[in-house]
Amino acid sequence: MKGYFDYVVPPLEGFGWQDGISGTDYTHKEDFIWISVIRLPDFVTKADFDWAVEETAKKMKQDFSKVEFLSHDEGLCVQCMHAGSYDDEPATVQIMHEYMEAQGYDLDITDQRLHHEIYLSDARKVAPERLKAVIRHPIKERGE
Repeated sequence: MKGYFDYVVPPLEGFGWQDGISGTDYTHKEDFIWISVIRLPDFVTKADFDWAVEETAKKMKQDFSKVEFLSHDEGLCVQCMHAGSYDDEPATVQIMHEYMEAQGYDLDITDQRLHHEIYLSDARKVAPERLKAVIRHPIKERGE
């Protein structure tokens, strides 16, 4: 039987970048730097968040000082469901970029607009060929 939090906790997400790279270089996945996030419901305030972090730190006797409350407006993006091993993501990204270009858009990965993945499967529990993740890339109108 599933518990309460199996239904209400949104999936893990990751924003990734590579220092010194414009866009992404999938041939060097080891160079990605990641920020992991979990979306909070809109009704959760910064005060609620701070209280939860403080209470959890006390109960678990751990340091949660790196945990942050972030707001993020992603802007215009192209996204696609990727099914299969994370090692096969470059093929999905290629399809996304071909579609984006055919629609008159350019990739807009910058220091502020990052490669984004939403993990719909738990890689600890699902075989690589059955993994699912949404890949999202920021875009802008061509010539902008």
